[in-house]
Amino acid sequence: MGGNKPKMGAYRTVFIYFEGAAPQGTTDKVLQRRFSIAPMMDWTNRHCRFFHRLLTRRTLLYTEMLTTGAVLHGDKERLLGFDPAEHPVALQLGGCDPAALAQSARIGEDFGYDEVNLNVGCPSDRVQEGRFGACLMAEPALVAEGVAAMKAAVKVPVTVKCRIGIDDQDPDTSLFSFTEAVKAAGTDALIVHARKAWLKGLSPKENRDVPPLDYALVHRLKRAHPDLEIVINGGIKSLAQAEEQLAHVDGVMMGRAVYQEPWRLLSADPLLFGEPADFTSPKEAGLALIPYIERELANGAKLSNITRHVLGLFRAVPGARAFRRHLATEAVKPGADATVMADALALVVDSNPDMAHIAA
Repeated sequence: MGGNKPKMGAYRTVFIYFEGAAPQGTTDKVLQRRFSIAPMMDWTNRHCRFFHRLLTRRTLLYTEMLTTGAVLHGDKERLLGFDPAEHPVALQLGGCDPAALAQSARIGEDFGYDEVNLNVGCPSDRVQEGRFGACLMAEPALVAEGVAAMKAAVKVPVTVKCRIGIDDQDPDTSLFSFTEAVKAAGTDALIVHARKAWLKGLSPKENRDVPPLDYALVHRLKRAHPDLEIVINGGIKSLAQAEEQLAHVDGVMMGRAVYQEPWRLLSADPLLFGEPADFTSPKEAGLALIPYIERELANGAKLSNITRHVLGLFRAVPGARAFRRHLATEAVKPGADATVMADALALVVDSNPDMAHIAA
């Protein structure tokens, strides 16, 4: 079920949203990065992305990070396959070897991904041992070489996601010099997690919360590079906060806040793009997921691998807790099918929530 092998059946049409004219030699349209959902390991897999696409047409989605080794030597269809309804969707790569990055980017483009992103922000020990992720903040020349290699290999946009610095680096220096390097290499956008990563002394979990946020630094970076698309990430907990950030940068990327409470995404299109959402309530969106569940189960998927992404769909409505409890207990049972999702949704009162409340 690869992105390059559309099998839409009764499913929705493919939604690809771009704006403006593209630079010569790139794709026909420029990818819109006004709002995106962060790549998150073990979370933003294809089931999660399909569900998120039901909630928002315009948001740019990202895969989990895939290493170049996995892309080159692993089961490509299992790792890279996606439903065409997920568009626009970007592939995030982890790696440092320019040749391997170029080859992996080409494979991603062949699968139909709309963007290839290089991870220079993940602080885990495993990532450091592989010499990719946040540790590459110390090697801007190598990152630039990788970006240039990917740009030469593909026509889709190539972007970089980074931190403001690592360990004892001075972000006022390191972030700006890093930006100069990847900009010169041709990156189409820079996504900046507005925290340092402390590779020595903090766990990956602590690195998501403990280092202080410095939004002002990212705002200064944008003012220094008005011609480079800058997307801000880190600690943004609501779409209202995202809208405030758009006064300073080109785009906003949210992660855990929208994964853990995906109901927020129902207001992304109205609030950030001025377009109506496809569904007026979380319950409607949940019901729309059932045909996908039926198809995936027929293809051998486990129900719990899909429903684990929807547990936070309801908040502060009668039946929300019963919905979560039913899915948590019933979806894991052998033979669990789509009726489990339907029964869970039936426990929730469809209150047609006010979109302004959802955005908060």
